[in-house]
Amino acid sequence: MSARQLGANGRAGTGKGTLVDGLNKGLRKVEIAVRWDPSPAGQPSTDLDLVAATYPADDPHGDPAYVVHFDSRSPDGTIYLNRDSKDGQGFGYDEVMTLELDRLDSRYARVVVGVVIQQRPAERTFVSVVNPGLRIREGYDVLAEDDFGGVLGATAATVAEFTRDGSGPWSFHPGIRGFEGDPVSFARTMGAAHRP
Repeated sequence: MSARQLGANGRAGTGKGTLVDGLNKGLRKVEIAVRWDPSPAGQPSTDLDLVAATYPADDPHGDPAYVVHFDSRSPDGTIYLNRDSKDGQGFGYDEVMTLELDRLDSRYARVVVGVVIQQRPAERTFVSVVNPGLRIREGYDVLAEDDFGGVLGATAATVAEFTRDGSGPWSFHPGIRGFEGDPVSFARTMGAAHRP
């Protein structure tokens, strides 16, 4: 099944965005974190994965230049997973990704981050994920939080978009937008959700 967007208007995150003014250098280092509880006894494990797609300045809504996920990192090491979970067991946030936007090469102008539910051994949507949560922050400042309640029928969702004009500061665009389909299709098409 190919990925298709669910809920074109998406659902805005419950957190607040950042304002960029003349004294603010914009976003520098952002942490995206996802948590969920383990599946009930006797049911297959639930595995959520963070995915980030980076787009070139000369084609910010085309194909991603590269995609970062559980077994890869960006070529320059600016986007990487700090924590990876296959079952939601543990304390706090189970999956954590860091984006060092201030170090990202100037040829990149857009980064879209998503969350994918692995579909093995059983097909899953967010309605079957126990107690999911999302937090996006820079340092101690929380930029957005969400519980995926607006995309319960989706198998994946974009959760954040970061953009900049030329060498200007990075800005954050919150909002949860759901997709259905397999993880590979989602990684290829996740940026299309935000096409102007």
